[in-house]
Amino acid sequence: MRYGYWMPVFGGWLRNVDDENMSATWEYAKKLAQRSEQIGFDLSLVAELNLNDIKGEDAPSLDAWSTAAALTAVTSKLELMVAVRPTFHNPALLAKQAANIDHIGGGGRLSLNVVSSWWRDEANKYAVQFEQHDDRYARTAEWLDVLDGVWKRDHFSFEGKFYKVQDNVLQPKPLTKPRPVIYAGGESEAAKNLIAKTCDAYVMHGDPPEKIAERITDMRRRREGFGLPPMTYGVAGYSIVRNTDAEAKAELARITDVKQSAAGYHNYQQWLAGTQLEQRVSLEDYSVSNRGLRSGLIGTPQQVLDRVKAFEAVGVNLLLLQCSPQLEEMERFGEEVIRKSR
Repeated sequence: MRYGYWMPVFGGWLRNVDDENMSATWEYAKKLAQRSEQIGFDLSLVAELNLNDIKGEDAPSLDAWSTAAALTAVTSKLELMVAVRPTFHNPALLAKQAANIDHIGGGGRLSLNVVSSWWRDEANKYAVQFEQHDDRYARTAEWLDVLDGVWKRDHFSFEGKFYKVQDNVLQPKPLTKPRPVIYAGGESEAAKNLIAKTCDAYVMHGDPPEKIAERITDMRRRREGFGLPPMTYGVAGYSIVRNTDAEAKAELARITDVKQSAAGYHNYQQWLAGTQLEQRVSLEDYSVSNRGLRSGLIGTPQQVLDRVKAFEAVGVNLLLLQCSPQLEEMERFGEEVIRKSR
């Protein structure tokens, strides 16, 4: 199992807790990244939104790509999985930026998490066209074709509905071969078919191991149908590790004390309207992003270790953790779970 975590670019993950003691600042991100690779974490996912999804639109948030470039320069082995939304980035220009960051890290440390946009208000506020769900995935398909093409060969040309590239030359190419790893997630038919055909890894919202097993089986079938090699499978999860089960449950109760008037509630409603999920979500899911509580990484160290092994048994290769406050809780997870699982 590889262990990753979400970089808290929004200043936290809890919509019901105003101050999580993890500020959305470069100083905190740098400290977290450097310490995380010392205590056994393999990867950090740097989310991309220009407005703050968790704490409300008026709250600060870090830019994903400039933050990832800076973090690459001040770490030595941590993989930076940077979220990228095709509607916000020209694919050939993004390919150039990504290749440069790959060289800064020495190769193998930059990966992409391709996300089809869902937030209409954010797009409007940043002068970006907002498209309907399946149109976004049609754009993403072309975007990935261009990205892959300019990374792999010079004098690349492409003409589609959304993008036209003529005789592109991109040097230097990425150090990572055949290309930086491309992760993506989604639960609609359009998303799953596109990911199985064009990406290297599938990342999922939190759910119990038995539900994740069904998704992996489905994606393996789709992948095999395209005649492609196996994918990597990742799952999001919110972790609470405590000495006793009662202590863990008490912390769970604290963070799920739902306040529908919180600043992030309106954004959450837009996300529900702009995405296509396989199941209904609850106000508890609202409390912690990405359905993280459903993964069940909550309890004593042994209970959490057992849960990790259950995910591993169904084919999960990567856990993407959120916790709060991030630094202190990751120290605990590293000592009580990662160290004992290896």
